[in-house]
Amino acid sequence: MTKTQADLATMTGLEMLQAMAAGHVPPAPIAETLGMVDFEVEPGSVSVGLDPQPKHYNPIGMVHGGVLSTMLDTAAACSVHTTLEAGQGYTSLDLNVKFLRAVTLDSGRITATGTVLHRGRSTALAQAELRDGQGRLVAHATSSCMIFS
Repeated sequence: MTKTQADLATMTGLEMLQAMAAGHVPPAPIAETLGMVDFEVEPGSVSVGLDPQPKHYNPIGMVHGGVLSTMLDTAAACSVHTTLEAGQGYTSLDLNVKFLRAVTLDSGRITATGTVLHRGRSTALAQAELRDGQGRLVAHATSSCMIFS
């Protein structure tokens, strides 16, 4: 059953993201734009995958760093989202990314996995790892989020 906006307002962050992963809530538009798949949600952790395509490439023949950063931001910030009570919101304050390896079509499905490192009353700290199809770490990020009611 598809949820309405009124239903979403009564859900915790975890419930909302679980409903999205189950297909009861439409995915975020950016997820559709980039082609994100395999959205997995647990308390304090979110994973999302992407099959690199030529449309993700920069002019030098690799997946654009902005695409990789978006994957990392999604995993880290959504991990914080799982900690929200109904009626709470959040926004990213920063995203610090370290690129370690190039990503191409040959990399296979890339998967970003985020985890909450610390959750306070008004801020949270999360990290995310991005791995290629062989399990190699290709990028890492940390993100601070502000939580508000």
